[in-house]
Amino acid sequence: MPKIKYCCRNFKLGSKVVYKALKSEFPDMKHKKKDCIGSCGACSKVCMALIGKTELVRAKTPELLYEKLKQRIG
Repeated sequence: MPKIKYCCRNFKLGSKVVYKALKSEFPDMKHKKKDCIGSCGACSKVCMALIGKTELVRAKTPELLYEKLKQRIG
């Protein structure tokens, strides 16, 4: 199962809700909060999370991000 990293600076755009929801729904999966994941261009505009080391998942709303990540997790 892949690890999902969340940028704490992106939490203000709504990804914190996604982090909490997926962490409780998939407790066996690794969910990491990082101060910065180095995707500042996307981070300042949309909700996002990083799957593994390279796959950046972006969405305009927290609800869409949640759905995209859930589909990706399987």
